[in-house]
Amino acid sequence: MKRLLGAFALATATCATSAASQPASIRVVISADATGPTIDRNIFGQFAENLGTGIYGGVWVGEGSPIPNVRGLRTDVVTALKALRVPSVRWPGGCFADEYHWRDGVGPRQKRAVTVNGSWGNALEKNDFGTDEFFDFVQQIGSDAYISVNMGSGSVKEAADWMAYMTADPGTTAGAERATNGHREPYRVKFLGIGNESWSCGGAYRSGYYVDEMKRYARFVRNLNLQQQGTDNPAGGSIAGSSPMQRIAVGPGSPGTDYTEAVMRAWKEHDWSWSIEGLSMHNYTWVSWPPSYASTGFGEREYAALIKDTLKMEDMIRIHSAVMDKYDPDKKVPLVIDEWGVWLAKLPGSRDGFLHQQNSIRDAIIASINLNMFTRHADRVRMTAIAQMVNVLQAMILTDGPKMVLTPTYHLFKMYVPFQNATRLPITFDAGTYRSGDISVPRIDVIAARSADGKLWIALTNVDANKPAEINAQIQGIRARTASGTVLTADRVDTVNTFEKPNSVVPRPITARVTEGRLSLTLPPKSVTVLSIAQ
Repeated sequence: MKRLLGAFALATATCATSAASQPASIRVVISADATGPTIDRNIFGQFAENLGTGIYGGVWVGEGSPIPNVRGLRTDVVTALKALRVPSVRWPGGCFADEYHWRDGVGPRQKRAVTVNGSWGNALEKNDFGTDEFFDFVQQIGSDAYISVNMGSGSVKEAADWMAYMTADPGTTAGAERATNGHREPYRVKFLGIGNESWSCGGAYRSGYYVDEMKRYARFVRNLNLQQQGTDNPAGGSIAGSSPMQRIAVGPGSPGTDYTEAVMRAWKEHDWSWSIEGLSMHNYTWVSWPPSYASTGFGEREYAALIKDTLKMEDMIRIHSAVMDKYDPDKKVPLVIDEWGVWLAKLPGSRDGFLHQQNSIRDAIIASINLNMFTRHADRVRMTAIAQMVNVLQAMILTDGPKMVLTPTYHLFKMYVPFQNATRLPITFDAGTYRSGDISVPRIDVIAARSADGKLWIALTNVDANKPAEINAQIQGIRARTASGTVLTADRVDTVNTFEKPNSVVPRPITARVTEGRLSLTLPPKSVTVLSIAQ
């Protein structure tokens, strides 16, 4: 696959051709009085799969645990996630979703089925954390639910029955069962995933077969919550509640466009009886399969290789957006990148299939690169979910019994909170080039936005592992007076936060110089800086 290594800069930035040609000061121009698309807050979504210790031990410890909890959900983890203003959480998978039968996880816990998680390490699944526990979790952290239904080993009826349990009036049999289990009011299911990776672990369907099945699920798996329920209008459009559920179809996991073509063609031709409101895409940073790059004890060569591999996300977005534009030029259907992140080799000594890895400053920088790409494609990319929330892959949080540590990626997401639902601003800059051996990637990445409260925010990433970057930014359209914020960096590319040393990579205060509307500051090597500009 051709790699578009100018991904950071896109059409608005000019990349230097060699390290020697880089200017002493990097020029940035921000049009603060202009406007652009909204950066949908759902771009900062999360993914929590029944996988390894992501749920058990990570989110759920049970009411009888000595670890502080509210109804079995860890208080420390809930508190940390609330600070991220998590917009949505995808559950129960992932590959696990297509073997998950919801009835195993409702009712008295002592009577729930004990099953085997065939997707991830053949671990015992006690089903202590089921539907009601999940909704308690998203409500405690202030988030919306993204439910992935079982399209692989399940049926349309099973999915429809599950939706009725979650959303039907308590006067119905399904709603009465939910009420008996402790929640009388219908739940709000904001997003519904119709299958997961149906081209692979979700059933290995041909694209045409998937579309035929997708139509049935889109038609009959109905949200019955009256505050959300959409009534299709034969005359065109729909009549819906204040927050209608959005149905997300399976899309691509590679540059191949057969799924994108098939789903979008079907959407273009759909009638009043069914529709979808999103197309998913999966793309990880891993260089090669199976993932072999270490999450600890690596050097600059590995750092640069994973930075380069991250840039394939730009290729994926461009390739599949072009197909979507053909059928949907008005961009009504968002591209939902509901699995992304750094997938590395498991930590030595950890269980096979648990996908347990550490999290370094490198991974936070990679998260910033991805989030910046999503922001620049905000007209089409309006929702994502990083994999995963706790203890799995590129986690926000790591736990070990009662211990908890926040990862560099957690801190990066918290620094980016002001960009949720902000308006992206036009920006140009000289990206330059960072080289490590025979690997070359853009050196600098910058985005700017105006938040809902009118504040101007800038995020600047210096990928260079060794050299600081001098920034000279011209802010057009306003009179900037001061600029301050936080910077995330570390001494080494492999620096991580541990339970013993939890503050090795944490945001530090930083202040920029502002003179006659020009902002200047020095970005440390391997760093991400977020600034608020005062007028």
